[in-house]
Amino acid sequence: MTSVIESAGPAVSAGSAPAPKPRRSRPGTGRKWAEIVLFVGPALVLFLGFVILPVVLAGVYSFYNLPQAFQWDDLADPERFVGFENYIRALTDPAFQKSVGNNFLILVLSLLIQGPLAIGIALLLNRKLRGRGALRLLIFVPYVLAEVIAGLSWKLLLQPQGGVNAMLEAVGLGAWQQNWLADPNIALWTMFAILTWKYIGFAILLMLAGLQGVPEELAEAASIDGASWWQIQRHITIPLLGPTIRIWVFLSMIGALQLFDMVWVTTRGGPLNATSTMATYMVEKGQFGGQPGFGSAVAVILFFISLVVALVYQRFALRRDLAGAITRGVR
Repeated sequence: MTSVIESAGPAVSAGSAPAPKPRRSRPGTGRKWAEIVLFVGPALVLFLGFVILPVVLAGVYSFYNLPQAFQWDDLADPERFVGFENYIRALTDPAFQKSVGNNFLILVLSLLIQGPLAIGIALLLNRKLRGRGALRLLIFVPYVLAEVIAGLSWKLLLQPQGGVNAMLEAVGLGAWQQNWLADPNIALWTMFAILTWKYIGFAILLMLAGLQGVPEELAEAASIDGASWWQIQRHITIPLLGPTIRIWVFLSMIGALQLFDMVWVTTRGGPLNATSTMATYMVEKGQFGGQPGFGSAVAVILFFISLVVALVYQRFALRRDLAGAITRGVR
């Protein structure tokens, strides 16, 4: 017995502590900062150069009455400094007020018409239908078209002698023919119809993605209990689709406030500012009107309106969705 113990090696006394395990070497602080700079640096440089810097320069230019081809020396000219005159001029211009009204009207119409329409189509396409894949493709195709192509196509179709009026004449609805883009009374509504055709595919795709996260077991259990299809959608599916709907609302609001390309290509804000938006007004006055200082003031106003709307919506609507994504340290 003694030989066995001796061969097993030196005995460990009862009171002695086990030998500490060697610690793994951790990367130094310098290496951590090097990794941060390596991975975050390029994106940060692009963000500062293409987002923050233009915003700062627009804020500086907005306080000056600058010529079309201005130089840095013009900023040192005290006679060109006008203070808040550009802002006052923009806010008191009826054309700009009309543009702001058009933006918010499109925003409201998008939420009231495009949202329910997208949800309804998504609910139908989420069911097992023959040709469901082809229908999804046809609905999403307008969204992937370039804005210039889509705008020019509709501009040609909606001419007085274009394809839309010709089709109405062919089916015996010649009395419905209109100057769709030239009549100030209907131009904005026509523009909204084009925008709905162009962007509703994205809303439907977003809703379909959200529907994939709704458990099928809930609908099956409700169906067994005798609930109809509409009751299941109203009381189960749509409430669970809430986070997706709120995200779409946020994206739709920002897109409506910054709307430019489709309107510019199709109507350029006309006729008589009937379809003008804040962005088209800014480009018309700043870029083509030879007033870069005034255009910069309009850009700053657009920026602050979008920022305020985004912050208010995030505070009151997105708070419930963001609360679960934020982890707080426990003391």
